[in-house]
Amino acid sequence: MITTSGLTKVYRSRGREVTALDGVDLHVREGEVYGVIGQSGAGKSSLIRCVNLLERPTAGTVSVAGQDLTALAGRGSRASKDLRRARSRIGMVFQHFNLLSSRTVQDNIELPLEILGLSGAERSRKALELLDLVGLADKAKSYPAQLSGGQKQRVGIARALAGDPKVLLSDEATSALDPETTRSILQLLRDLNRQLGLTVLLITHEMDVVKSVCDSAALMERGQIVEHGTVTELLATPGSQLAAALFPVSGEATGEDRTVVDVTFHGEAATQPVISQLSRTYNIDISILGAAMDTVAGRQVGRMRIELPGRFEENVVPIGFLREQGLQVDVAGTDDNAAPVPQDATLLVKEGAK
Repeated sequence: MITTSGLTKVYRSRGREVTALDGVDLHVREGEVYGVIGQSGAGKSSLIRCVNLLERPTAGTVSVAGQDLTALAGRGSRASKDLRRARSRIGMVFQHFNLLSSRTVQDNIELPLEILGLSGAERSRKALELLDLVGLADKAKSYPAQLSGGQKQRVGIARALAGDPKVLLSDEATSALDPETTRSILQLLRDLNRQLGLTVLLITHEMDVVKSVCDSAALMERGQIVEHGTVTELLATPGSQLAAALFPVSGEATGEDRTVVDVTFHGEAATQPVISQLSRTYNIDISILGAAMDTVAGRQVGRMRIELPGRFEENVVPIGFLREQGLQVDVAGTDDNAAPVPQDATLLVKEGAK
């Protein structure tokens, strides 16, 4: 639904150049909620503003629903008209709501419909339908100043949906809200995604947003995407920065000749007593240094940092046992994290399990 290829954005000011986007390739599938996360200055907002061409890319292409928007960014009235038509199918939700204080809630939602040329009766009907959809049917005649932050953002979402878009872009839409309101807005976005078949691309710096609502995610650093994939794929990827950030665990080895292991549980393995089985099978004492557990995309997922007695070489078989259970295992201080379980170790694991 959304594809960028080699997307580059360079800002020029007073003889200086700042590269906000450096060859970004992004692929968002139809009907998914895709989160782009990164620290301030990573290029997240430039990316989302280039997707609907609020910012013109310096180089590269942007396609939405199979249409190359960068090809519509030329000069002339025809090109401008085609670009406006394409943008009408892309909704945008802003961090600071951007509501017109002199207009009622209903009038704010009707504004894009006025621009599209709908009649007064059509605008009113559509606006009231959208207000009901976002849970604000009783606020049609209120003004923005009379609303809470969460209510303002719901109005912003309703306005973004006025043109029946296929894609909804969210630029830090929850960063100005308290945690409880954030959860309600994220749940609304997920509900709209499912009810309307919307593809949602959201920008955030909060890991909890990715954890609670996203199907896929990408990590941006210095204008580049350094990691991307579905959330479940990322959790199963050795050394994934996103997985570690989603489920941070801490704790260091309590002494020499100890092996510290980060274990990621997901799927059926998250409900099994794997650590106690490991301890009983190999008669070893296991120390739990830290743990984090939560629900991601309706599935229970967690990470645990454990300490095994002895050096890594002495723990190849117990670590192989964990991997045989379908767990992602990252061993601190070694380059073994991406390695498969050796065949002889697998045989020993199976023997030990007997």
